[in-house]
Formats: sequence, C-alpha cells, structure tokens
Amino acid sequence: MRNNRDRVLAGRRALLAAPLLLPGLARAQAYPDRPVRIIVPFAPGGATDLAARILQPHLQEAFGQPIVIENRAGAAGNVGMEAAARAAPDGYTLYLGNVGTLAVNPSVFSRTLKVRPTEDFAAVSLVSDTPDGLVAHPAAPFNTVAELAAYAKANPGKVNYGSPGAGSLNRLEMELLREQAGGLDMVHVPYPGGAGPAVTAAVAGDVHCLFVTLSSAVGQVQGGRLKALAVTTATRAAVLPAVPTMAESGYPDFIASSWQGMLLPTGAPAAILARWHAVLGQVLQLAEVKRRFAQAATEPVASASPAGFAGFIAGEQARWGALVQRAGATAE
Repeated sequence: MRNNRDRVLAGRRALLAAPLLLPGLARAQAYPDRPVRIIVPFAPGGATDLAARILQPHLQEAFGQPIVIENRAGAAGNVGMEAAARAAPDGYTLYLGNVGTLAVNPSVFSRTLKVRPTEDFAAVSLVSDTPDGLVAHPAAPFNTVAELAAYAKANPGKVNYGSPGAGSLNRLEMELLREQAGGLDMVHVPYPGGAGPAVTAAVAGDVHCLFVTLSSAVGQVQGGRLKALAVTTATRAAVLPAVPTMAESGYPDFIASSWQGMLLPTGAPAAILARWHAVLGQVLQLAEVKRRFAQAATEPVASASPAGFAGFIAGEQARWGALVQRAGATAE
C-alpha cells in the first residue's frame, strides 16, 4: 500500500515539475529561435566572405531565421577568430575559417595567437575548396614553372615575388616551390591587405610573379593582364582548363589549395553541431550553390563528418607548420 502511495506522490511531483522542464526542452527543439551570426575574419570581397554570402540565403531558408554575416578583419584573420572563440557556445555564433587562420596562423603567430583552433573550436564541415595559381606579369621572362626555376637559378636575387603577407599561405607556397626546386634565390615582397594589392602589383609589373587564390586572379588571367603558369590542385581547374597543375609541371608533391570551413565554439551542444553538419551537407548539394561557386573559380566541398574535418585541420596544421619552421616565416 505504501509503495503505491509513494508511486502516486512521485507521479504528482513529476507532473508539477513538468511545466518547469518543458520550456527548456522546447527551446532546444526549436533551435534556432533567433538570428544566428557567422563571423568571417576578413573584409568583404575575399574568398571566405564570398563563400559565406553564397551560403547565407540557403542557410536562412533551412533554419528559418536570419543568418547575419559579421566581418571581423584584422591581424591576418586572428581578430575575427579570437572573437568567435570567445563567443558563447550556444549555437548562435559560428566561425567560417580558412586554411590561413586555422592551419597556418597557429605556427606563424605561435607566440601571440590567443586561440588554438583544434582546442577552442568544434569542427563542423568544410564548405569550399579553391585552387591557388602561380601567375606572372605577361612580360616576365618565363612562361612555365620549369622556365621560372631555370631563370631564377641563372639570375639569383633578380626574380621578385609578391604575397598577401609574410606569413600567408601564398608566401608559403612559394617557399615550397623554392624548396622543391633545390633552392631558388628570389626576393619576397609582401603586400598586406589580402590578395588584391599583391595581384595589382603583379599586373603593374612591380613583381614578377606570385601564388594567389585563383578566384582573386582569374579575371586578370582571362583578360590577358596576367599569365597563369600552373594551378596548385591535384587536377586542373575547370575555369582555366589549359593551365597545367604543379604536378604536371614537374612537382608531383606540390598540392595545395585555399579551403574554407565552418566551426562552432567548443562546448556547443552536440545536437546543434550535428544539425549544422547535416544542413551544410544539403545546402552544398544545391544546383544554385554549385553554380555560384563555379563562377567564383571554386567548388563546394562537405566533410563526411565533423570528426573528419577536425582530423583534416590537424593534418593541415602539421603540414604547413613544418614548412613555417623550415622557412622561418614567423610573424614575430
């Protein structure tokens, strides 16, 4: 008899407590119930910002809430990355990082960076992959990678190359070429402010050549203001099908690209992370998204799982970090 009464009392207490639990449960199930922001650590107009703006309307439709893109540029992307890492891990702030901020900067800014991407973020998925290209001024005395290497060896210190910064991926790509070519004596000319100023310098003939995100230079190549010597991906770029890869140019181990990926601050609910991974996978398959990315000389790419993307970031950090150390390309 006592056991029955206890069960009845316990049931009444559960019913009384239910109204207190349901609002929290409803909020979790209704995510998102307010606008969500995506922090882009660069100014508008670059490859990462473009990826965010291509995805934005489709993410808004999928989630039923405004998706606000917040550009937080500065310090090679570190300002925005640190702001995203400090955000509340409630699923209402995401971070769209790239190979530079997530894989290169931890080594280039090893003494000053306040964020450790593999610890302070939960990886969600890759979203895009953009080939880089080795481009040169039309009057440069070389038309292929082999001719560039031969000319640099015959004229030590007379070939200068631009980059978007001393610790940028594009500078590291040139360091990789110099290394794989057996040591090329070339002069580095950094142009802070992203790819734009460096490309402008190449068009003006202020530098002979540079590696650059293909989306930032394809218009100049198609217009004849720059010539493309090679692309850095494993296969040729659809937007410039006549341009060989670095592997076809005699450097089989030279593969690189400028990729972007979505992350949440560490501690975000697992259910929210899983939902973002699923939604991104669906949006990246949309024909309109594929068309827009193709116009920008890039392609949508989704990670098979958040864990797979996390492992990819760790591998890229190790790869580029080792080259930073060999080249002495730190920012300090």
